[in-house]
Amino acid sequence: MPAYQQIRYDLTDRVATITLDRPAARNGYTLRMAQELLDAFAHADADEEVRVVVLTGSGRDFCVGADLSGGGFEVDGVGEEDLPSLELEPAGSVTARMFAMNKPVIAALNGASVGAGATVPLGADFRLAAHDSRFGFPFTRRGIVPEGGSSWFLPRLVGLSTALDWTLTGRVFGAEEALRSGLLHGVHEPDGLIDAAYALAHEIADRTAPVAVAITRQMIYRLSSLDSPDRAHQLETQLVRLLTLSPDAVEGVTSFLERRPPKFPGRIDDGLPDFLPWAGDQ
Repeated sequence: MPAYQQIRYDLTDRVATITLDRPAARNGYTLRMAQELLDAFAHADADEEVRVVVLTGSGRDFCVGADLSGGGFEVDGVGEEDLPSLELEPAGSVTARMFAMNKPVIAALNGASVGAGATVPLGADFRLAAHDSRFGFPFTRRGIVPEGGSSWFLPRLVGLSTALDWTLTGRVFGAEEALRSGLLHGVHEPDGLIDAAYALAHEIADRTAPVAVAITRQMIYRLSSLDSPDRAHQLETQLVRLLTLSPDAVEGVTSFLERRPPKFPGRIDDGLPDFLPWAGDQ
């Protein structure tokens, strides 16, 4: 892994933590930060020791959006040679990689999550926040449009009406509104936020099969928007026929009957069926 300058990467007990780490700048989003995030998510996805990723921010805020200290938006450029290049705009490059993950991602959002700080977490599977958190998609107030794939993610999470409200007005809103609208999965006391994120991470890491989680995650994202359930039925039938005969299924049943924690032997690197429609998309 390269030496990160604007994020931190830690791995403990099968949970990787990626932390935005520019607290003096309130974790203002930069091209380099996007490149480092892209690299960190790719590393976590390829590491069989990682079951879940927690994304959070250091200091009082998760991220206040693009770093405007240079007087404008920095969205183009070759970036740093020691890091992956960005094929899309900086926030979208990261959410696209998050979408392709085989590992679940939990965003723990403290303080302000505005601009890229609001759009990047849309690529996570779970979003938890502190009671005093604030959110905003202020792009129209800056003369630009929402990024990070938010025109696809946000309406699916909160509905068309709320997505239009938040993006057209660009207003800032609180954690309770975000929770009511479905943006958040839970709201916690500030000093309990990261513990709640890790508790959820271990609910997955300690009790579920990595191959089954990887496939299920992509099934939900990719099949739920189809205009009929026919393709879902076909793929589920293929997978059920295959996976019910797998060592993971044997361990799942045996551990349940023996009332003990499971120890699933399956690995993502060689355990994903080659007929998955999204194979090779990463």
